[in-house]
Amino acid sequence: MRNKKKIILPPQLPPDISEDEIEVSDEDKVFVSENKDFAGFLSTLDTTSITKHVTRVADVKEDTLEALYEQQRKKSSQKEKDPVDALPIKDSSGNLHYLKAPKNSKPPENDLEEPGQDDEDDAGDKGIVKLTKAERRAKLKKLKKEAKKHGKDSATPEVEVQVEVEPTPQAAVLDEVKKDLTAEEGFESKKHKLAELGIALLADPEANIKSLKDMLHICKDKDHEIVKLGLLSLLAVFKDLIPGYRIRLPTEKELEMKVSKDVKKMRLYESTLLNTYKAYLQRLAALEKQPSFQHVAFRCICTLLDAVPYFNFREDLLGIVIKNISSSDEVVRKLCCSTVKSLFTNEGKHGGEATVEAVRLIANYVKARNCQLHPDSIEVFLSLSFYEDLGKAAKEDDKNKAKNKRGKKRKDHEDPRQKKENDKKRSRQEQLIKTREEVAADYKAVAYTPDVMERRRMQTETLSAVFETYFRILKHTMQSSAVRSETNLGVSTGASDPYPLLAPCLQGLGKFSHLIDLDFMGDLINSLRKLASGGGDTDRSSKCLTVSERLRCCIVAFRVMKSNLDALNVDLQDFFVQLYNIILEYRPGRDQGEVLAEALKIMLCEDRQHDMQKAAAFVKRLATFSLCFGSAESMAALVTLKHLLLKNVKCRNLLENDAGGGSVSGLIAKYHPEASDPNLSGALASVLWELNLLSKHYHPGVSSMVSSISSMNTAHSNQVYLSTITPQQAFLDFSLEKPGSFKFQGDIRKSNNKRKRGTDSSTSTGMEPSEYTTSINDDEVKKKLSAHFMVLRDIKENQRLRAELQSTTSSIELYDEYKKQKKKAKKPQTKKIKILTK
Repeated sequence: MRNKKKIILPPQLPPDISEDEIEVSDEDKVFVSENKDFAGFLSTLDTTSITKHVTRVADVKEDTLEALYEQQRKKSSQKEKDPVDALPIKDSSGNLHYLKAPKNSKPPENDLEEPGQDDEDDAGDKGIVKLTKAERRAKLKKLKKEAKKHGKDSATPEVEVQVEVEPTPQAAVLDEVKKDLTAEEGFESKKHKLAELGIALLADPEANIKSLKDMLHICKDKDHEIVKLGLLSLLAVFKDLIPGYRIRLPTEKELEMKVSKDVKKMRLYESTLLNTYKAYLQRLAALEKQPSFQHVAFRCICTLLDAVPYFNFREDLLGIVIKNISSSDEVVRKLCCSTVKSLFTNEGKHGGEATVEAVRLIANYVKARNCQLHPDSIEVFLSLSFYEDLGKAAKEDDKNKAKNKRGKKRKDHEDPRQKKENDKKRSRQEQLIKTREEVAADYKAVAYTPDVMERRRMQTETLSAVFETYFRILKHTMQSSAVRSETNLGVSTGASDPYPLLAPCLQGLGKFSHLIDLDFMGDLINSLRKLASGGGDTDRSSKCLTVSERLRCCIVAFRVMKSNLDALNVDLQDFFVQLYNIILEYRPGRDQGEVLAEALKIMLCEDRQHDMQKAAAFVKRLATFSLCFGSAESMAALVTLKHLLLKNVKCRNLLENDAGGGSVSGLIAKYHPEASDPNLSGALASVLWELNLLSKHYHPGVSSMVSSISSMNTAHSNQVYLSTITPQQAFLDFSLEKPGSFKFQGDIRKSNNKRKRGTDSSTSTGMEPSEYTTSINDDEVKKKLSAHFMVLRDIKENQRLRAELQSTTSSIELYDEYKKQKKKAKKPQTKKIKILTK
């Protein structure tokens, strides 16, 4: 056995590599080409013998070699390492080879071994000295202590890990800061993207038309600010890109036809623009219902409708705007109303078609809501403009054509020689006429100006819709006022404004009264008469309408009469009766003084000569009215009073206190101030004693006006001095809201200089206003006002202190009562204790 030789196996050969994978560098090729003499032995090598010696061992059988190879594989498999601990080896072919750990080299899970196992191991290991029982016990104790230490060490890191996992306030703050930074970065990046897309679109819209979809996609972001910026950016882009015509998409037959590249490019551009614009409008329609996006969405909708009213989807935009024209949100309502007004005033953009559609939609909306809308929704009709001379141009053209025909007939009867001479001239003129007609036709087609007949048709439709709305409002007001009077509701219903559309309706009727058909005039005057009386004949029904609304009914009736003076013959006595009674029902804080001043101007100042009895009644009523209200109302009434006295000379007898009022009383010898009819009041039997009190009015302008009225007498009855100031102007100039209203600059003294020089009484009265028109010392007024407000403040402070004193005294009294009750409750308990002790 000792002489037996060990068989040494050859080493493992490297894996075979294909010739394609072998890469030879240029340097190696150059080296081999230069040293060919030294590489000649490679061609004479016996490769077969070399492989036999490498793969097979000499003088050894194949069976023994196979057994040796199997043993070598087993040993190599036992010596392999764990793939987790060992690094892989990469061969020349690129494959990875992992070394595995030996299967029997696993460490024991428990460090502590049983004593029986130690005995067996000690018995197996002959080279190790055996331990005694005491040594084994000591060894076991040490192992247990070490195990406990290892257990504590292993437990503490878990606790530390748990502590580290718990979030601290600093970490939470850092996380929030990181989130904010990332949100801000994202916001800035989206803003830059919107700006880049918009600039690219405006620079070259045809090449970058697909960027509209990217901008629309950004409008669907979760961030509200990004959505608002996207909507506004698209608004600016669409305003610039939308062409000046409506886009008509090609039909199926047109798509099948062969067209040039430019036409295809144009079709793609228009279709993309139209589809994106439609999606944008749908997005706006969805967002206008959300409160956070409502203002931005309506701003975009109204701007688009105002800028491009001729473009596609105008009906959708108009529908959204008209539905919100009476919105409770003031911003939205003002946007919608201003947009509709701009459509009415700028008809050149759309040729009047948008005006007709908007008026129809408003009329239908008023009908659907039963006339319960905001007044602004009807006030937009006042921005409409109607042309009365549309048919004149067509008539002139017809006349010119008839003249041309007559001229041709006359020229046909001329001599043949003259015809030959004028043939060349005629041919040239005919060519010029044809070219001019062709140019005019092309210009009409391009300018999008409708024909005269088309414009007349649209105007008649607009007028019919407007007056239909106005008459519906009047009818609804009459019916509802009658119902309210029957049910005795009146003002007690709590409704702040039961007829919100009546005031703008009456204002519109007054403006367009000259366009109303004569067939409807009678019914309109009757309805206005009923409304001026309060909607019925009873006293309860008169409370249904306000004083301002009833005054507007009277104003509209007089305007209708003035615009159709030749065609109508209607008695307006009932409206004078209503004005005579309404003057006493006026209240400054509740009613509108401007409407009263307008009624006085139209009905009393601008009207023709009045009856003497009626004029005297109004003079007396206006003088009484001036005593009760402020400077603005008093001045408007005094201006009207002076105008009546100047036009009706006999009414100046009211200024004479010596002759007595009954001398010119007429049929009625006594004045009846409670009479409802001015013709039955007997005002000529009275005297204007109110002027004496008004001459001491606090306002210098009012006192000067009263002095000028009182200076009028019957001596110069033929002279008429017309005032240049109207009741409306007087009301506005003397209203307390206007700054500098106490600085009165009138023309009364200038107009009456001649009368002041003629009589002594006039000079004396002319000097009276100077006492009241002296300059007011501002310092004294400030001192008086400060003293007055100091007194008021002291009174309020005294009241507050008294209330506090009462509350403290009441609380002290309650506390005393509480103590007394507590003492009474303790006394029987002490008695019981004494009894028990005994």
